[in-house]
Amino acid sequence: MKTLSLKLDDSVFSETEQLIAHIKKSRNRYINEALEFYNKIQKRKLLASKLEKESKLVEEESLAILHEFERIDNEG
Repeated sequence: MKTLSLKLDDSVFSETEQLIAHIKKSRNRYINEALEFYNKIQKRKLLASKLEKESKLVEEESLAILHEFERIDNEG
């Protein structure tokens, strides 16, 4: 486990302290879970961005193939 020193905005610290008192969770555990959750969100955003970028790269070719299949289907 790594030791980390960080500075929090006063409002974030106060809100966090209130929440952890109510849910009876250590500050360390709470921050670890929060970062884990945030990391998952960021990974999903990165994946979505990559998928969008790659989809645009093949969009034109995919449409051409679709039109070709439609043409073949209409002829047959």
